[in-house]
Amino acid sequence: MTRSDLPDRRFRLTPWAVALFAVALLGVGCGPQEDAADAPQTPAAATAAQTDAEAAAAAHLDYLLANYVKSEYMVPMRDGIELYTLVYEPRDRSREYPILLFRTPYSIGPYEPGEYRNPLGPSREFDRAGYIFAFQDVRGQFRSEGEFEVIRPPAPEPRGPTDADEITDNRDTIEWLVANVENHNGRVGQWGISYPGWQTVMGMVDAHPALVASSPQASPSDMFIGDDWHHNGAFRIMYAFSWLSGNARRRDGPTSTRGARFDYGTPSGYDFFLNAGSAATVDELYFHGEVPAWRDFIEHPNYDEFWQRQNALRYLGDVRPATLNVAGWFDTEDFYGPMSIYRTVEAENPGLENTLVVGPWLHGGWARMDGDFLGCIAFDTKTSHHFQREFQFPFFEYHLKDEGTWDATEAHVFLTGTNAWRAYDSWPPAGVEPVSLYLGPDGTLSFEPPTRTGDSAAAPAAESGADLQADTYVSDPANPVPFSAEERTTLGHLWKVEDQRFASEHPDVLVYQSEPLEEDLTIAGPIGAEIFVSTTGTDSDWIVKLIDVYPDDAPPSANCEVPMGGYEMHLAGEIMRGRFRNDLENPEPMVPGEVTRIEIDLRDRFHTFKAGHRLMVHVQSSWFPAYDRNPQTFVDIYRAVPSDYQAATQTVYRSAEHPSRVILGVLPR
Repeated sequence: MTRSDLPDRRFRLTPWAVALFAVALLGVGCGPQEDAADAPQTPAAATAAQTDAEAAAAAHLDYLLANYVKSEYMVPMRDGIELYTLVYEPRDRSREYPILLFRTPYSIGPYEPGEYRNPLGPSREFDRAGYIFAFQDVRGQFRSEGEFEVIRPPAPEPRGPTDADEITDNRDTIEWLVANVENHNGRVGQWGISYPGWQTVMGMVDAHPALVASSPQASPSDMFIGDDWHHNGAFRIMYAFSWLSGNARRRDGPTSTRGARFDYGTPSGYDFFLNAGSAATVDELYFHGEVPAWRDFIEHPNYDEFWQRQNALRYLGDVRPATLNVAGWFDTEDFYGPMSIYRTVEAENPGLENTLVVGPWLHGGWARMDGDFLGCIAFDTKTSHHFQREFQFPFFEYHLKDEGTWDATEAHVFLTGTNAWRAYDSWPPAGVEPVSLYLGPDGTLSFEPPTRTGDSAAAPAAESGADLQADTYVSDPANPVPFSAEERTTLGHLWKVEDQRFASEHPDVLVYQSEPLEEDLTIAGPIGAEIFVSTTGTDSDWIVKLIDVYPDDAPPSANCEVPMGGYEMHLAGEIMRGRFRNDLENPEPMVPGEVTRIEIDLRDRFHTFKAGHRLMVHVQSSWFPAYDRNPQTFVDIYRAVPSDYQAATQTVYRSAEHPSRVILGVLPR
C-alpha cells in the first residue's frame, strides 16, 4: 500500500501557519532530526510577523553581547573524562548571580568565541534579570570527551570513587562551577526539555547541595513503558530511527558538527518502513551495527534489567530541589515521562515543593512557539508566553534569588475545549468521578452499559452472527493502518490533534460514536480503556483512541485548510502489545479465539467536549509506522522475517458479559 491509496483528507496548515511553525521548531528541545513541513511562500502578514520576530531577536542579541561575557572550559569528571562547558557571565559585577545549568546531547553551540546563544535562558526574561548561564555537552557528544550511551543508567551500587554516570556528571559539574566561577550567590538551578530534561532529572538524584531548583520539562522516565522508544512494549520504529540516525552513531572523537540528516530516498515513511521490514533488517540495510542503541533494542525485546535500570522513577526517593514539572497535552514523544515523574516525586518526597504545569503544546512547544494554536486547533491565547512569564520565570527567581512572588499551587493545567488555565491543589483535581463509555451495536457509543448477552467465547472469532454482540475486522500487516494522513518520513508533532476522518474510513478500524452532547462534558485525569477481544493469531496490537467530533456547522479554522464541520480531533490514544497484556517482563502468546481482557492507559487529559460535539472511539490493531508492525504470530518481532507476518481476524466484544468501554474522569459542573 502507498500513500496514494488513502482518502484525500490531508492535514494542511495555512501557508502562514506552516511558515511560523517551521521557524518555531528550529529551537525546540527535541531531537534535531525531527523536521517541520517545507514552508511555501508566506503571505504579507506572516512575512511581517517573521520580520518583527527577527528584529526582536537581533536587538536581544545586541543586548547579550553588551552585557554578557562568554568563556569556555573543559570540566573534569571523577573518572578523568573532561566535558566541554560554555559559561556566560554578566559583565556587571556589582552583585552576585545564581547559576542556571543546561546539559544536552544536542550541542551547546555556537562554539565560536564571538557568537552567542540567543536567548541564553529558558526565555528572554532570564537574560534581562541576570544569571550565570552554564551549558555543557554531555559525555561523548560534540566537544566533550568520553563515550555516549543513550539514556545511560546509573552505575550499580555501591558506586566506587571513579564510577561515573549522568548523576555523578551532574554533581561533578555543579561542584566545579561553584568552585571556579566567580560572582555567584551559591545557588544553582537546572532546566531542560526532552533529553536535557532527563539530564535535569538525573541532577535531582543525589543532588549537589547547591542545586535548589530544578525544572525537568518533557523528560522521559521509562523508555519501554511510555516514552520515546516504546509504549507498552510496542516499538516506535519511525521516531527511534530518525533520532538515533542523527544523534547516536559511533564517533571518532570530539567534534563541533552534526551528522548528516538521513536520506530516506522517498517522501513516504510508510513505504520506507513497510519495505524495510523488521528492526534487524533495518540495521542490516542502513545502520550496519554503527548505532549501538539500535542493537540494544534488538537484544532486549522485553522489559528486562536493561530497561529497568534506565527507569528514572526508581531513583526519585530522595529529591531535595524544588521541582517544576512541565508537560504538553499533545506531546508525541514524552508525555508519560513528565506525568510519571511528577507523580513519583509527589509520592516519594512528602513535603517537597513539587509543581506540575501542563499546557496545550507539542514536544517542547512552550519554549519556541506562541502556543495559541496547534494544527487546526485554536487555544485563543498565547499559552507559551503565559507559562514563561507566570510560572517558569517566577519559579527560578523566587528560589534562586528570593525575588518576586511564586504561586506554588500544585497543578496549573490548561483546559482544552474551553481554553482556560486552571489551578488545583492536586492532580487529578478532587471530585473527579469515573464515568464509562460503552461500545455498542451499529457503531454506537453510550454511557449506559450493554444489557444484551450472546458473545460466547466458543464462537469463532471470524463469525459475527446476528446474536453475537461483537464486531470484527481483518488486520493485515501488509496493509497496516497509517498513523497520519500526511506523507512524511519522520513522526512529526501534529498527529496527536490530527483529523481522524482518514482513519475512520479505513476498513480495519472500528468506529463508535455517541449522540451529540446536550451539555458540556469536562474530563480530567487518566483515561482508561478496557476492551474484550479475541484474535485468530497468536499476538496482536490493540490501539484505542478517544476523539472529539465537531458538529457539522463548526466554523472554519484560521490555522488550517481542513473543513472543521465533522472534524475528528484526536484527543488521546495508546497502544498495548498483546504479548505484554499481563507482564512486560514475560510475554505470552494470545490464544486464538479466546476472549481476552486488554487494559490500556490512554494517559491524562483535561478537556471539555462542548455541547453539540460527539465522542468517538477507534479500535484498531496497527498504527504504522509510528509503531512497528506486529506480525500477529508469537515470534521475536525485532527479528521477524516476511513469512512471520500474517493477517488475523480481530473481534471486539460489547456484551453484558464482556462490556468493552473507555473510562473517563468527569469533573462535575
